[in-house]
Order: sequence, then C-alpha cells, then structure tokens
Amino acid sequence: MALTDSTNQDFDRPEPREEPENPGSLRDRLVPPFLGSPLWGWLGPLLVTAFGAFLRFDRLAVPKAVVFDETYYAKDALSLITFGVERTTVKDADKLLLGGDHNVWQSCAATELDKCASYVVHPPLGKWLIGVGEWLWGADPFGWRFAAAVLGSLSILLVARVARRMTRSTLLGCLAGLLLALDGLHFVLSRTALLDVFLMFWVLAGFGCLVVDRDRSRERLARWYEGSSLAGAGPWLGVRPWRIGAGVCLGAAVATKWSGVFFLVAFAVMSLLWDAGARRAVGLRHPFSGALRRDVPTALAGLGLVPVVVYVASWAGWFATPYGYGRNWAQATSSGPVYFVLDSMRSWWNYQSMVLGFHTGLDSSHPYQSEPWEWPLLLRPVAFFYEGPACNTGKCAQAVLGVGTPVIWYGSLIALIGLIAWYVATRDWRAGAVLLAYGVGWLPWFYYAIADNRTMFLFYTAPMLPFMAIALALAAGLLIGPAGARQNRRLLGAALSGAFVLVALINFWWLYPIISAEIIPYDDWHRRMLFDRWI
Repeated sequence: MALTDSTNQDFDRPEPREEPENPGSLRDRLVPPFLGSPLWGWLGPLLVTAFGAFLRFDRLAVPKAVVFDETYYAKDALSLITFGVERTTVKDADKLLLGGDHNVWQSCAATELDKCASYVVHPPLGKWLIGVGEWLWGADPFGWRFAAAVLGSLSILLVARVARRMTRSTLLGCLAGLLLALDGLHFVLSRTALLDVFLMFWVLAGFGCLVVDRDRSRERLARWYEGSSLAGAGPWLGVRPWRIGAGVCLGAAVATKWSGVFFLVAFAVMSLLWDAGARRAVGLRHPFSGALRRDVPTALAGLGLVPVVVYVASWAGWFATPYGYGRNWAQATSSGPVYFVLDSMRSWWNYQSMVLGFHTGLDSSHPYQSEPWEWPLLLRPVAFFYEGPACNTGKCAQAVLGVGTPVIWYGSLIALIGLIAWYVATRDWRAGAVLLAYGVGWLPWFYYAIADNRTMFLFYTAPMLPFMAIALALAAGLLIGPAGARQNRRLLGAALSGAFVLVALINFWWLYPIISAEIIPYDDWHRRMLFDRWI
C-alpha cells in the first residue's frame, strides 16, 4: 500500500467552475477512501502498540533509583495525590522514597503554611498523571514511571492511526507506529517520570483530533454540495466535536508544559486554513471570507476558550487548598465568596507571572545542556542515569542515555527535507502539516537560545518525535508510489522501506543496553558512544 494519488490539492485547485460536478467524485476527492480492511486498520496498529508496550513495561522499575529530574516530579506527584498541591520535602527525600518511607514532607504549623509550599515552575497536569501511577502501584520506581509508560505506549497507537488516516494506508500507519516504538529517546521518556512524554502525547492527540475533524468537515461539505448553490459563504459545519476534543487535548498540553502553547496556536491556524482549502475545493467563490464567517467563531470556542478552561481546571488543587505557593489563603477566605474568587485569581495570576520570569531567566549551565541546532544530529544527549558497578569482567556500566535511534533521526531529517520539496511542488496538506508540527516543536527554541541564552536539553524534542515517524511513513509512501505505479517501482520502494525498518530495528537493539540500564562491560558501553559528546 502507498499514499493515495487522490491528494487534496486545496490551494492548487483551478478557479471554481459553474457547471455541476459529480457528487461522488467530489466526495472521493475531498475525503479519499481508505485502502485495505477496516479490521486490520485497528489490528495492525494494536499489534505494533503491543510490541512497543512490551519494550516499555519490561523491567520498568530498573534502575531502582531516582533518575535525573524524577527527583522533582515523583515527589511533586506524590504530594499532589496526598495534599492536592505540591509541598516541600525534607532533606534526603530521595533515599526515603526508595526505602519505602513516603512521609517525606516538611512539617509546618497551621499559621506557617507558606513554609510548606513548594515553588513549582510547571503546571500540574503531568504530575497528576504521575501521581495516578503512584496511587495505583505505590510511590516506587514502577509506580512513578507507570503513567509515562502507558501514555508512551498509547502514543504509538495514536501515531499509527493518525498516519493511517493521513495516508489511507494501514501499512504506512503501522510503519510510523513501529518507528516511533523503536526510537531510543521515545523509549527512555516512556520509562522515566518526566513531563515531556505527557506533553508529546497531548500534542499528538490534539493533532489527531484535527485530522479527524478535517475529514468530518469535508464529508459535511460534500453532502451540502449535492443540489446546493455555490453562491454565498457556504454552510456552517456545526459544533464539530473533534475540534473541541483537539482543544481539550491541546489545553492539556499547555497544562503539562507551557511550550504546548506553540502547538495550540499553530494548529488552530492550520485547522482554519484547512477549512478555507475545503471551501475552495468544493467550488465556493470566497473560501477565506466564508471560513472567517462560518468557521472562526466555533474555532474560537473549541481552540480558544476550551484550552483556557482545561488549563485553569488543572490548577484545581491549588485553588482548593491552603498549601499552594503564593496562595494567600487567609486573605482569600476572609471576606466572602466573591472576594475569595477575585483574590484567588489575582494570587494565581501573580504566580503565573513568577513562573514566566523563572523560565525567561533560566540560563544556569548544565553539563548535558545542548543547543537546538544540535538536536537533529543527536550531538549531545542527556545521561539520565549512570553507575559503574563491579562485575565479572572487572568494570561494568549501567546507563540510561536519553538519545534517539540514529538511523531514525538521520533518516527523518532526510525525509523532512524531501517533504519540503514535495510541499513546494504539490502543496500537499500532509507534508505541510508534518513540517509545521516539526517546525513548531523546534524553531521557537532558537529564539530562547539566542535571545535568552536559555538552558535546554535534547529531550525538549519529545513533541517532534511522532511527526518524525509520520514523515518517514510519508517518504516510504512516495518511494512505493500510488496503486497505479509500475510494479518494479513499487517492489523497489517496498524493499527500500523494509530495509530501512530492519536497519532501525538493529540500531535500536544495538542501543538497547545503554538506554534500558542493562549492566554490561564498560568496553561494550563505550563502543556504543557514537560521538565523544555522548560520554
């Protein structure tokens, strides 16, 4: 299977014709049919997801240690499910947690609640998700990594289904999901209690909702076209629940890390451009003004108001308890319900301003920091964990290196360059969407690197990972060609694509000991250091 040749050339369509058009062909052009069995459209992605989930859950509690920034998020998550808000922990809290003692909170008198409050610089949603795992399984390495493994595994399913919908090919969808499952950085983040895997999941889920919304709105336009006049602004397409779902997911992304707002803005613009393109494709004379009149109001609700509500709701614990940093609880509760709401919102807004100041001034050096222009080449990964235990060979290494699978990363870089040429030549919406998502996840960090000299790390690329996998699937579809292509081309394209997946699998297997905390001889660990800066 390959990319269908009935691509939606929205912005290359000739001027609208006055004569009627066959409604069936219009519907197929607006919403191309899927190739293959609907049953395998689910079974294939689920099998790929099961494979990826096995890799992520196997030995999830190894290493039995607080890995990298788990020292913040595992304790914040436990505090959230215990008190509803983050509280300060005592000294040596890491050792207490690993020893099974979860009474790690700094005590304070009722009149000194501010001494208990912990100043946190990320919104609460990702930590709430980590806390769910701790609530289910206990505050131990398996418990605080459980949610990351679940959402990391589900993101494989999402990528496979989203890529299938974009290409209309189950094979290409499964290829995208498999490549994401085999990426080393995605693997590490899915086994570590950091926030970035949750940000990636919600960004991908929001994108997927918009892709479905694109299909649904085009189906409505095709139905409207039958027997309708092309005069005027065209129809209102209804409430559009998938767009509201995208607003919920992208609001959840912002409620995990503020960098989710880049995707929220970019995807909202992208969705409105898709609306205008659909109206032009159906033959409406004023597609952009029609989209402005008919689609923007509901878009403002679904992709404007809904994300704000989700973000504020994620702070419910902070609003409901007296322990939150900057909460000003005594003053808020002293003068009635109206004053309580106004003072609470004022205190909350001041807190958001403080967090913004923290992030814009974050320029302290770190041994594993890297610049955004280094990220696509994997020049400086992050050592999440390293120990040098003694073993039969004399000296061994046990490591978790936060690094992507080089074959996948370098291959995706070539694929993305190819997508630029493809988009320039054809204006295909799929290439544009993937390039936009990748660019939004990468390019804003150049500003922070240059203007603010901000401390940054390779794992900030987490939201880009699904779109790298989709880019490779699109490239494979171009290699294989449409269903009507010559047999020799299709065979060669399938062979090249299959060979790439096999090499990616071997590359992942080669990396596996140093990304999963296996104890191996030191020389074997050192041989896997692709560059000196990996050490």
